[in-house]
Amino acid sequence: MKRISFDIFSCEQMNEFGLKIANALPNGTVIALVGDLGAGKTTLVRGVARGLNINEVVQSPTFNIMKLYLKGSRPLIHIDAYRLADINTDIGLDEYIGYETGLTMIEWPHFIENLLPEDTLWINIKSTGENSRHIEVYSSNDSLVEALK
Repeated sequence: MKRISFDIFSCEQMNEFGLKIANALPNGTVIALVGDLGAGKTTLVRGVARGLNINEVVQSPTFNIMKLYLKGSRPLIHIDAYRLADINTDIGLDEYIGYETGLTMIEWPHFIENLLPEDTLWINIKSTGENSRHIEVYSSNDSLVEALK
């Protein structure tokens, strides 16, 4: 399993990392975002949306669970699984995870880990200061990690 790690020191750098994700990763990629509240998960999704030419306002879908952004160069599915912690009901998310023509980004992925494909790209975001973050990226699919070097 290939891993890379680096530090980010501003929201703009987080957005730039999002642009890199949008331009480098193939359709169907599932990206699991791990980090505490306020770590920058949604900021990263905003950067990806910008890279996909999505002009809609991107907010965390905590209360909606999922937001679909279809008006860009390719679709972006943004899932926040936080509220699914104690739900044992099939709500159809598996139909959107790994959507063939776009990217799927999932906040709080451990709550639906059984739905994630084996080659999910994991991005851990750890706050190391007011604007600084340590990023660790890994996947069983080495080419996904290589694409983000």
